[in-house]
Amino acid sequence: MQLARRISRLSTESAFAMVPVVAKMRAEGKDVISFGIGEPAFDTPQNIKDACIKAINDNQTHYASSSGLLALKQALAKEGGKFRGMNIEPDEVVVTPGSKPIIFGSMHAILDEGDEVIYPNPGYPTYESVANFIGAKPIALPLWEKKNFSFDVEMLKKMVNKKTKMIILNSPQNPTGSMLSDKDLEEIAALAKKFNFWVMTDEIYSKIVYEGKFTSIASLPGMKERTVISDGFSKAYAMTGWRLGYGIMPKELAKHITTLEINANSCTNTFVQIAGVEAINGDQSEVEGFVEEFKKRRDLTVKLLNQIKGFKCQVPKGAFYVFPNVSEACKNLGFKDSLQLQAYILEKANVLVLARTYFGPKNAGENEEYVRLSYVTTPELIEKGLERVKKLVEGK
Repeated sequence: MQLARRISRLSTESAFAMVPVVAKMRAEGKDVISFGIGEPAFDTPQNIKDACIKAINDNQTHYASSSGLLALKQALAKEGGKFRGMNIEPDEVVVTPGSKPIIFGSMHAILDEGDEVIYPNPGYPTYESVANFIGAKPIALPLWEKKNFSFDVEMLKKMVNKKTKMIILNSPQNPTGSMLSDKDLEEIAALAKKFNFWVMTDEIYSKIVYEGKFTSIASLPGMKERTVISDGFSKAYAMTGWRLGYGIMPKELAKHITTLEINANSCTNTFVQIAGVEAINGDQSEVEGFVEEFKKRRDLTVKLLNQIKGFKCQVPKGAFYVFPNVSEACKNLGFKDSLQLQAYILEKANVLVLARTYFGPKNAGENEEYVRLSYVTTPELIEKGLERVKKLVEGK
């Protein structure tokens, strides 16, 4: 089969690759506990579902504007501006089926072949994948455990040059749950203005913060005009399957992202957008309760992981992931890396965790081993799953 060369440069998101594996095991009668995919176990709030059902019954089932329904763009501009402490106009908002089209579209609109884009590693695999697909040059910025998996700004300063066209931020971050400090953001902003590059900030977890306050780099002086914000409803509102996301960006760029949407998707589902208006404007108490419950599950997960011999886990500040160091466990069990540990735990304990390399290749000088756990499941399953891991790893 003859295919375009560029298709070989597009990689997958490994977390999704494990979904059918778990489904097959469960179909075979195995009691698998998954800490894999980052999908809240909560149901979508009822008021949002009711708004969608009403929209369907009201025959709101036709095409919408390719940039999004005006009512939703207005709601996102108002709420997003208040949340981030900045002024946002509806024309600076583009609504998409999920937040990935904003990542995909903005990188296509901004990056040319050979342009350098700096991204966090370990990190969300889509960043590197899309950069490679376009023909840009992805440059990994290592996130080190000794720095709480935050940016090493001094290292970043050495990496930035006249070829740098974009830097990608993700705070709170997948897979580590780390957050960038205001000081980090200020130094990154100074670099962006000095070298005149774009910032794409993935803020999908911005409402899931446990310590401190979320700050968007777009709110800093001189940054709104060079920043693309990618966000969506999947995580905060437990709406993963609804596929509803959006971007906030300069008006001129928004026009080009809309053109890409016309070519790729025509528009985002109309009645889902109406549900999105309710999500933004409606009662937020249930959503706020999600965050409180995530914090309890985070604390439980970290406590139990640190009781497993060979596991060492920091306390993440946001999102719903932990990224424990499992180097000692791998050594004790005779495994060369966390991928072997992942396979062992899944086969012997029917528990899924994700190896470090699911989130990018190891950085130069990176010798430690890690796994990611998504603690979105119930406290009962967290306790049950980690008890299985403890017994297996400790040989009890």
